[in-house]
Order: sequence, then C-alpha cells, then structure tokens
Amino acid sequence: MIKSFTKREIIFIVLGGIFVANAILGELIGGKLIQVGPFAMSIGVIPWPVVFITTDLINEYFGRNGVRRLTFLTVILILYAFILLYFAMLIPAASFSPVNDSQFRAVFGQSLWIIFGSIIAFMISQLVDVVIFWIFREKTQGRLLWLRATGSTAVSQLIDSFIIIGIAFWLPGKIGTQDFLTVAATNYSYKFLIAVVLTPLIYIGHHLIDRYLGETESHQLIEEAVHDSIRPIHSSRD
Repeated sequence: MIKSFTKREIIFIVLGGIFVANAILGELIGGKLIQVGPFAMSIGVIPWPVVFITTDLINEYFGRNGVRRLTFLTVILILYAFILLYFAMLIPAASFSPVNDSQFRAVFGQSLWIIFGSIIAFMISQLVDVVIFWIFREKTQGRLLWLRATGSTAVSQLIDSFIIIGIAFWLPGKIGTQDFLTVAATNYSYKFLIAVVLTPLIYIGHHLIDRYLGETESHQLIEEAVHDSIRPIHSSRD
C-alpha cells in the first residue's frame, strides 16, 4: 500500500520543486546577456527571484537543514546537467538537424562555464543566506519577516553575483574587467531590487502555507525549524 504524503511533506516537495527547477533554468539560459537601458545583465537573473522566495519560505518552515538539503540536491542536479551537456556536445548533429554543432556549442558551451561558476557561487551564497536569515530571525525574535528575507538575500546575492559572472564571463575572457564589474553590479542591483519588490509575495506564501497546514501544525513546524536552526548558531559561539 502506497503511503500518502502528509501536508508538510507536500509543502516541502512543492517548494523544493520550484526551487530546483528555477535554479537549473537560471543556469541553462544564463549565457545570454541582455541590455536593460544603459545596463547589461545575464538573462539568467529572471528565474532567481523565485529561488529567493522559496529559499526564505523553506528557511521559515523547514530551517537550516531544509535549505541545506535542497542546496546539495540542486548542486548534484546542476552537475548532472553539466555532464549531460558536455556529452551532448561531443555527439555530432545529423546533417538535417535544424540546430548544428556550432550553434549548439555556442549556446550550451557558454552554459558550461556558467554551471561551473554557479556551483561555487550557489553553494557559498545559499549557505551564507541561511546563516544570515537565522541571525536576523534570532535578533528580531521572530518578527520582521521582511527584514530577514531581504537582509539574507542582500548579503548572499552580493557574493553570488560577482562569483558567477567572474567565472562564467571574466575568467574565460568573454568580457573585460570593467564590463565584468558593471555586469556583476547590475545583476546584483537587479536581484536586490526584485527581492525588495517581491517581499509581499513572501507574506502571501506564508499566509497560504499557514492556511493549508492549519494554525496548529504551521506553528509547530515553525517551532521545530527554530529549534533546529537557532541551536547551531549558539553552538558556534560557545
């Protein structure tokens, strides 16, 4: 007999699926630079605001361990995408293929650099994000959801933006140093602005989850997350 999922398991699966899907999409489309007014940025920034929202909600309800588990899972899947794309580029295209080898390599070959850079950037930024989130939560005693959500994103994405653009575009010589600094700063500014603008969605997501779980189970899940997440912070200070 197949065991049915509990409501909290369904919430974790849904949030985790959204988290992983948008993170991988960000890697695959990130090789394209777009012009927004006087600024240039990677089009891969489009899915990342969704990652911010799901990260904060997972942090809130499933704690540090929940975010870490999904981070490591996502890194494994990004590596899988890296390997699959690498071997896909080695296989010659058919003579009648609408996408030839050079076109395929031009798109996904750049993605390989982005994926390599993102593995490093993603790991560091997510682990920093979760620590900052819970420091803010402890300092505010569980109040000011907007502060811990926006504050953790502001710090983690500063790291993420410069690492990934540096490895994906600057190190392989795709862009010069000045363009690297401009694109990285623009990407970060966009991510931070979007994180602020989308703050109401954190509250909407919080409300929907609370309504779905019910007040009692929602409170219990958050308390478990607090217990598991605040304790490591205190332990590191001892």
